[in-house]
Amino acid sequence: MACFNGCHCLADRRQNSILYSILKNDKQTELHARVHQGIAQQACSCGSKKKVTLRCQQITCKAASAVLVKTLKFIKNVPCFRELPGDDQLLLVRHCWAPLLVLGMAQDRIDFETTETPEPSILERILTNGQGIQEDPHQQNDLLSISETQGIKAFLGKCWGLDISTKEYAYLKGAALFNPDLPGLHCQHYIHGLQREAQQALNEYVKMVHREDPARFAKLFITLSMLRNINANVITELFFRPLIGTVNMEDLLLEMFYGK
Repeated sequence: MACFNGCHCLADRRQNSILYSILKNDKQTELHARVHQGIAQQACSCGSKKKVTLRCQQITCKAASAVLVKTLKFIKNVPCFRELPGDDQLLLVRHCWAPLLVLGMAQDRIDFETTETPEPSILERILTNGQGIQEDPHQQNDLLSISETQGIKAFLGKCWGLDISTKEYAYLKGAALFNPDLPGLHCQHYIHGLQREAQQALNEYVKMVHREDPARFAKLFITLSMLRNINANVITELFFRPLIGTVNMEDLLLEMFYGK
């Protein structure tokens, strides 16, 4: 209960709600299934297992890194987040940075292209005794399957198709940040309340600004649910491994967040 007392959000839900906090600090399932179905109709199932890497690696990774810095700054600037116990803050950062990053990439219109990387043939493996495959383990870590990257592309496309505004992105980030389903949270009910506030603020904003589209909130909510399929390891390998090499992404993330 002590974790609730320090947060002014509980004292005045209307004035210092997540709506106020986020605005102050920040000036899928269905679509995912359709993507998989469309690919299945165009190619055999083995196509989704083909390995890919970023086409413009240096440019894309640099852009993703800039979004990561902005993402961590966003988290730090949410007052209700700072009032949470340290352990809860740590859990939320560890598990929510990847979905928030992809939301940030969508907001900043950062697209990426991949290129297929053919695997060595059996003959090549025999002739080289597998030596060429192990010469550059850093490069091997960058290789992901098409199926691992197409979910990210689908999410970005969905966001851009909806033409989400800055305020809508802020509310979506709040809903993604305050995830009450993480095991081990001390203030789970409070965090759940913060998530509901973010969702309610989004709903109120959409009703006010998009009166001609009564289904917009449902569309945004479905889009937000697509983030559940975003894998942090895939995000790391695709956008950050080329830059950080063998450095542990979680260690780097926490150093960036808590470092002075």
